[in-house]
Amino acid sequence: MTNDRDHGGHSHGVASDADLRLVLVALGLIVAFLVVEVTAAILGDSLVLFADAGHMVTDVAALSLSAWAITLARRPARERWTYGFKRAEILAATANGVLLLGVAVAIGVEAIGRLISPHHVAGALVLSVAIIGALVNLLATRVLARANRESLNLRAAFAHIVTDLYAFVGTALSGLVIVVTHWLRADSIASLLIVILMLWTSWGLLRDSGRILLQAAPEDLDLADVRHHVATVDGVLDVHDLHAWTLTSGSVTLSAHVVLENRCFDAGGTPQILDAIQSCLAEHFAISHSTLQLEPAGHAAHEDDIHL
Repeated sequence: MTNDRDHGGHSHGVASDADLRLVLVALGLIVAFLVVEVTAAILGDSLVLFADAGHMVTDVAALSLSAWAITLARRPARERWTYGFKRAEILAATANGVLLLGVAVAIGVEAIGRLISPHHVAGALVLSVAIIGALVNLLATRVLARANRESLNLRAAFAHIVTDLYAFVGTALSGLVIVVTHWLRADSIASLLIVILMLWTSWGLLRDSGRILLQAAPEDLDLADVRHHVATVDGVLDVHDLHAWTLTSGSVTLSAHVVLENRCFDAGGTPQILDAIQSCLAEHFAISHSTLQLEPAGHAAHEDDIHL
């Protein structure tokens, strides 16, 4: 006997609408400042400003991908796409991680070159632009902080903006050092610090999105504990072929084969046992989407590929 249980609601659609508006507001702020920063980087011949601008290009891409993924994820399931397009959010987070990694490598190579052979940098211009950039990113951060950061997609977008905020602080400090001491290598060192932040952020996004795409069990879910709880339900003898994975952020799905005592089938009590198991999963593990196959003892002998 197989049963699938899932819960959805209008509130998710309302929340996604609000998240989309917040992402678009942050995107508008970043795009407006990006134009200013690229112009200043060209006029001031500053790698650290180019580094920040490069990171902000990834912010624009990240926020655009985030907005696209939110829109796509709201599409309903259909015959071929039985889960809908909820995984679009995870794909967007993965793309953001790869993009951030690529930009970090490019900036890192150039920063090392300029560390060896410093270029003239307009320190006052760098300082001024960095201060303005920090203020813009602070505002964008406050906007995105109101979004649902349980979503890996939105977490990726937020991470981009927060990393940029720290980067602008570093840029401002490098500009101040150049103005006061005329030490040009401060520009390259600040760029390398930004690269480290970008690499760290990229690693986190790729690790988390990779776990979801490879359908690993959620880190905070102990399958042995799940098996133990299900086994305590009256009439349950064993649990095998137990699988749990994340469909998209905050949406855990579970499937399992549950072996019952023969009397449960004879007495017609399987619907009650099914309800008890699914209530257990919902109450103890917050899993509301589960598919369970209830089978009599000895049925496993007819299954060719059984997992623990």
